[in-house]
Amino acid sequence: MPYAPLEDYVAAVHTGSIVALPTDTVWGLAVSPEHSPKLYDLKQRSLDKPLILMGASATDLWPYVTMETVQWQTMTERHWPGQLTLVVPASPKVPLVMHPKTPDTIGVRVPNHGVARQLLALTGPLATTSANLSGQPTLMSVEQVLDQFPQVYGLDNQTLGTRSEPLNPAMPSPSGLPSTIARWQYGRWETIRQGSIYL
Repeated sequence: MPYAPLEDYVAAVHTGSIVALPTDTVWGLAVSPEHSPKLYDLKQRSLDKPLILMGASATDLWPYVTMETVQWQTMTERHWPGQLTLVVPASPKVPLVMHPKTPDTIGVRVPNHGVARQLLALTGPLATTSANLSGQPTLMSVEQVLDQFPQVYGLDNQTLGTRSEPLNPAMPSPSGLPSTIARWQYGRWETIRQGSIYL
């Protein structure tokens, strides 16, 4: 798809289309959670690999989680927004198509990227994955993403500054570093992939 102005980008999400989403780590592909099978098909991704649910805030993600409030707040208040993915017990609100092989848990994150969070505030939490074909290097710019996946909607950055309420700050580039992944298990947090955040 061509670059889309913000209103069309958000509308595409609400009608089940896949969009390119900037984050603080890598460029991602994102879709509304109930349309998650489209991401698996597009990336040729194994169903054994669950998707990540990203939101604008911990509050937006809380309905998708089933755990004690204090355990949740301890981690989210300390590390979000940031490069930390939490694998937590999933609530029934998470569509099974988003994590078909791991129905009891879901990975969630709030990215430390101002534009991404503003987009997620408009769309609601989205199922996400890195922008690449499964097993291939991650694409590092929106131009690369749209070149490899022409059916994906990309945000037209040229329109942002002309809006009455422009998105701020300007879109930074992803770091290229993976997020730390921590899983709640047996009453404690366990690091299962070390990234830039140390617990």
